[in-house]
Amino acid sequence: MLDAAKCSWLDIRDAVASRPVLAFLAVGAVEQHGAHLPLLTDTVMANGVARRLAEAEAGFLLPPLAFGECWTTESFPGTISISPQTLKALVLDIGRSLKRTGVAGLVLVNGHFGNREPIGLAARALFSEHGLPVLCLDYPGLVETAEEICDSKPAAPHFYHADEVETAFMLALAPETVRMELAAPEYPVFPATFGQEPIELSSFNESGVFGDPRPATAEKGEIFLARITEQSRRAIAAFRKNHGIAEREMTV
Repeated sequence: MLDAAKCSWLDIRDAVASRPVLAFLAVGAVEQHGAHLPLLTDTVMANGVARRLAEAEAGFLLPPLAFGECWTTESFPGTISISPQTLKALVLDIGRSLKRTGVAGLVLVNGHFGNREPIGLAARALFSEHGLPVLCLDYPGLVETAEEICDSKPAAPHFYHADEVETAFMLALAPETVRMELAAPEYPVFPATFGQEPIELSSFNESGVFGDPRPATAEKGEIFLARITEQSRRAIAAFRKNHGIAEREMTV
């Protein structure tokens, strides 16, 4: 793996000259996650997955984008949101630089729902206007794994925020940042028009928790990471095939 925090420009030059290299970029958020999880939860989670993928694929791991589009949680102190236009522009600029560098493709690991549309539009522009293939990953396999191993129910179908799922991730990736003594459940009543109009989460949720984080364990977090990495690598294999990006034989 080529880690941007450790390698030099010469390492990148030689790597892209010798083989097709995929770049991996985690896109997270600075957003409230209840009393027991840190503001950087989404970024830590996405970067944890991106690192595992870059290691498995002998890729180029970029520093994560820690800021995301978090309008729905802006009323909670500590949340820092950027506009969709800003996020799209950031991914576009990064992608253009990667294209000039000579990478074969970019894999985006998204850790926050609000980022989906901006990074999807950036991915389309990078491919159509600059010829850089981009794969957007949103934790494939997460829903199925949650249904299988979680002891608590989600607050809403496929809605995971500061709950058992995200707490398990953080116990596996950064246990020193988790304060389980403050973990408490909340199951808010979602407005009838949720998802159909702009609604701030604080208007119907007090703690910032959606669900019950208390059953979370590091062991469950490792299962999530392993399953998502496996499913993501299947998507990457298909992505490579679609764009004629040869795989490199390696031992993982």
